[in-house]
Amino acid sequence: MAEPEKRVTTHRSRCFSKIKMFLCALTWAFVSKSLSGTYMNSMLTQIERQFDIPTSIVGFINGSFEIGNLLLIIFVSYFGTKLHRPIMIGVGCVVMGLGCFLISLPHFLMGRYEYETTISPANNLSSNSFLCSENRTQTLSPTHDPAECIEEIKSLMWIYVVVGNVIRGIGETPIMPLGISYIEDFAKSENSPLYIGILETGMIIGPLIGLLLGSFCANLYVDTGSVNTDDLTITPTDTRWVGAWWVGFLICAGVNILTSIPFFFFPKTLPKNEQEDDVDVPKSDKEEKCGEKAKEEKRGITKDFLPFMKSLGCNRIYMLFILVSVLQFNGFINSFTFMPKYLEQQYGKSTAEIVFLIGLYNLPPICVGYVIGGLIMKKFKITVKKAAYIAFCLSLTEYLISFFNFMMTCDNSPVAGLTISYEGIQQPLFVENKVLADCNTRCSCSTKTWDPVCGDNGLAYMSACLAGCEQSVGTGVNMVFQNCSCIWSSGNSSAVLGLCNKGPDCTIKLQYFLIMSLIGCFIYSLAAIPGYMVLLRCVKSEEKSLGIGLHAFCTRIFAGIPAPIYFGALIDRTCLHWGTLKCGEPGACRMYDINNFRPVVFNRRIYIGVPVALRGASYLPGFFILILMRKVQLPGEIDSPEVELTETKLTEKKSERLDVHRSPEGQNDGELKTKL
Repeated sequence: MAEPEKRVTTHRSRCFSKIKMFLCALTWAFVSKSLSGTYMNSMLTQIERQFDIPTSIVGFINGSFEIGNLLLIIFVSYFGTKLHRPIMIGVGCVVMGLGCFLISLPHFLMGRYEYETTISPANNLSSNSFLCSENRTQTLSPTHDPAECIEEIKSLMWIYVVVGNVIRGIGETPIMPLGISYIEDFAKSENSPLYIGILETGMIIGPLIGLLLGSFCANLYVDTGSVNTDDLTITPTDTRWVGAWWVGFLICAGVNILTSIPFFFFPKTLPKNEQEDDVDVPKSDKEEKCGEKAKEEKRGITKDFLPFMKSLGCNRIYMLFILVSVLQFNGFINSFTFMPKYLEQQYGKSTAEIVFLIGLYNLPPICVGYVIGGLIMKKFKITVKKAAYIAFCLSLTEYLISFFNFMMTCDNSPVAGLTISYEGIQQPLFVENKVLADCNTRCSCSTKTWDPVCGDNGLAYMSACLAGCEQSVGTGVNMVFQNCSCIWSSGNSSAVLGLCNKGPDCTIKLQYFLIMSLIGCFIYSLAAIPGYMVLLRCVKSEEKSLGIGLHAFCTRIFAGIPAPIYFGALIDRTCLHWGTLKCGEPGACRMYDINNFRPVVFNRRIYIGVPVALRGASYLPGFFILILMRKVQLPGEIDSPEVELTETKLTEKKSERLDVHRSPEGQNDGELKTKL
């Protein structure tokens, strides 16, 4: 009985002692972590509407993940290499799952979502109190009672999301630096670019699944199953719509926990890939070398930290690479975080549709680009210096292509009293006290409530009352308002719920924007692997794990945390109309000025202009890197003939020492084998 059990154990240990098995498990970990991260970004708009918070707080929620990552990244990157790396990665996956579960918790602790509206199911048909009526008080105006704001417990529930995102960031910390250093230590150097390309592909497959999941959940109403959706007066294209964001986080929690299981079976070290097929090396020699290496690691667990940090700080190429990454990340994080919001407002599409289009157009070319980049590096054995030139030129090409996005913009939706006058004449934005007009002054309407209707004249109005409508027909989203005094048209002066659809020209511009984004993503992804190899090869092998961690630390503290917050604050400054809570306090923004960035950055668009300026500045230190690499011999430049000659000499000396220390019996055995 003991013999079969021993065989099973031996087979299991062999199965989990292959670098390719670890690569598969790590790739799935990259898929799961990027799945939850991308789903989080796709649901930020829904979270903003659910908790009625401004975009700056949404940016802080997004940056809280980086805060959690920051707490441990340096120490995990350095001390993690001295400990059991696969187990640490497995624990990190479990912690990520717990963080995702905590993010979904507010849905079960708060009541049903009540969106801002003048219409309720109770008066949908039986009462017309939300329509234009003379000689009545503004009963629809919100009451300025602070007690009601305190009673709205959901106003602080977003803190659960922040804490859950911090925990998710803590759990994600060991996966990338320890996983990549594990592969770099035990894989052939020529296979390393291909393996990293496979990992980066996993980081694209995860977002693809995450965006599809986000598109599905955004189409479901947040309280689906507990409310009658036929009574809803909003659709997924409405800025008050909230999708079932909590469903996807529960799925992400389960996936992350399941992902952790294989890592608890991997050994602390693997045989070097070059030696897996070397049957001539005695097993005792391998064990002796591993034991000596482990002792050296334990002795140097603390004393090498400060020298390594000093060495990295004096590495000019490495520090310039960090500066380039910080500037590039500041430009890209805006796209990752606020792309759904931007495209919704710019092109008038629903969150579900936008998230699906992002996944369809952006992620497949990135996936293909990563794989092709890794294969090119492996097949042509491109040196680090050539890789730096390739990365710089490709990134600059993609940057120049991005300028075409300035032409793919639409105008603001025509909303009477907000972006256009009641007579259909364009008016200056942010003009107060223009919501009321002669046609609706008699109606005693609320001027703050956002419940837009689209008139048959092509103009939208902030509510049916402000449109001067006196009658309504139908229920739910099919409600039609008639006899509207502010709507002058050749028809019957009627209106329907929601903003007016943007014209076909805007839809064509969206297609052009997505096509240009597809081309740009493919070109930039081709540059990603060569650029990352520059990071790995410009530091010494013993400093590699710490170097990756310090690079991640700097990009997070100078880009990942502040960028979403200040971009969110800048976006808030372009809000044309804020939603209103029951107590009269402002909630989430309902409509933005999508054309101009009012007082800042020379009237350029936030989403496009600011990232272009940041990324443009990053090419100056990138140019200095190319100059330095021509003069400096890199620690990781293993392709030069001098290094190969040195390694050959060291190998010969080592073999000579082994021959000297061999026993006479071993020599006699060797002579006997030679004669035979």
